[in-house]
Amino acid sequence: MNTATVTSQTSVSERAKAVAAALILGFVLIYTVGFAASSTVHNAAHDTRHGLAFPCH
Repeated sequence: MNTATVTSQTSVSERAKAVAAALILGFVLIYTVGFAASSTVHNAAHDTRHGLAFPCH
């Protein structure tokens, strides 16, 4: 049986860019759903928003 080991060397700046992109995407998704006018989207995210103390009313 042959096994291959893959190693990855990422720099700190690449990791920082990935973390920043993930945070920005997360905030955009939260605020998009938070201010959505659609009742379907509102109801789907309602409990999560209240759990995160995000006002929706």
